[in-house]
Amino acid sequence: MNVVKRCIFGISLFSLALISVQCKSDKKMDTKTVSDQKAVVTIEKSSYGTTAKGEKVDSYKLKNQSGMEVDIITFGGRITDLKVPNKEGISENVVIGFTSLAQYEKENPFFGALIGRYGNRIAKGKFTLDGKDYQLAINNEPNALHGGPQGYFNVVWKADEVKSGEAASLKLSYLSKDMEEGYPGNLKVFVTYTLTNDNQLEVLYEATTDKTTVVNLTQHSYFNLSGDFTKTILDHELTLNADKIVPVDATLIPTGKLEDVANTPFDFRKPKLIGKDIEAKNEQIERGKGYDHCWVLNNPEKGKTVIAKVYHAPSGRVLEVTTDEPGIQFYSGNFLDGTLPTRDGKTYGHRTGLCLETEHYPDSPNQKNFPTTVLNPGENYKTKTTFKFSVKK
Repeated sequence: MNVVKRCIFGISLFSLALISVQCKSDKKMDTKTVSDQKAVVTIEKSSYGTTAKGEKVDSYKLKNQSGMEVDIITFGGRITDLKVPNKEGISENVVIGFTSLAQYEKENPFFGALIGRYGNRIAKGKFTLDGKDYQLAINNEPNALHGGPQGYFNVVWKADEVKSGEAASLKLSYLSKDMEEGYPGNLKVFVTYTLTNDNQLEVLYEATTDKTTVVNLTQHSYFNLSGDFTKTILDHELTLNADKIVPVDATLIPTGKLEDVANTPFDFRKPKLIGKDIEAKNEQIERGKGYDHCWVLNNPEKGKTVIAKVYHAPSGRVLEVTTDEPGIQFYSGNFLDGTLPTRDGKTYGHRTGLCLETEHYPDSPNQKNFPTTVLNPGENYKTKTTFKFSVKK
């Protein structure tokens, strides 16, 4: 009898031990599940319509657990919406955009678009490569701008989703055929948008070619951190980690020289309100109708050094930009003129959005002293820019 009791007692203790282990295991599992849920960044696909040419366009929403959402359409790889929290925790859209595909198909200032094959201007749309002259389409008289009238902003990209939990990516691809818009070489282009759970949007650009060509890809979103597009960006505080700018002539083509920003309206090395010097009597300011210039970046740790920072005090929103590119085009929305509709039936007025286009310098194919934009067969074009959002209370 005593033996039986001891056996029963032993079995009971063993069962309790099993239950205890199972409970601990369940607790660990529950903790991990909660952690995973917090880290999840999702992608949702939906239809965005059909182009006038009959091409289907999709929209992808990347969403994290920190209050940030990014909507991207396959037409032009455009960011149509980008919501981030303010200091009160309220998420609002902070980029200019339209409500329909038809509006994006009409001529517009490249709202939210991917830009290529060459971002910014090329003088008179001409350049020479390997002893051969090339003539590009002229769409910004007398120059070529942002790849031409049918640039990458006007094509439908192929899209693939990549999910990992801590981040989610949308990989877009496009084959830019030989002599498209006058550019040589079949260029395979890949642009990957990645949203992380700490409110970073990474943009990775990659390309290969079968013929020597020039490449300068960038992203053309217009930001207004207030979330209110009836207001200008003149009350935004800007910092640019740059000692020099690329001055331009009367047609906005680089003169070939680099000029110090010290003691000029272009000095943003310390935080300064965009509106402070934007109307200054300055030849370069007058030529750009405000700020529409390329800054030469001080970038000791490329991809890690913050080269641009925007702060909007009323909302508390902060935008920090890192890149491995040598320059950044800061454009203060000078040509927004109240003719294009906002999402709520109003219009985008003068200077209601700003652009921070990371890039090589304008007209580099014609400027021997500028960093090269030439891509040869067998080489890989690869560059990354990150837009990080946060709040300052």
